[in-house]
Amino acid sequence: MKNIFIYYLTIIAPIGIIVWLNETDSLNSIQFIGLLFFYLLIFRTYVDGKRLYDKNIIPKKDIWKMTIPGKHFEFFKELYLK
Repeated sequence: MKNIFIYYLTIIAPIGIIVWLNETDSLNSIQFIGLLFFYLLIFRTYVDGKRLYDKNIIPKKDIWKMTIPGKHFEFFKELYLK
């Protein structure tokens, strides 16, 4: 996932879908919160770690470390600007 456009599409589309499903009353509040936590804790961790791995910045075994608070800021430039 070296292409920044694909990366932004990958991280923005799911949150848009979750919000849309909530607005159309397809989700109750517990499902909404559950999907939101899944997105923030599991999906974003994997996508951000995969991007850093694809750019040869971190080894594959360290993808899980993106769950540690502050790791996103440590790699901010590599994740969002390059």
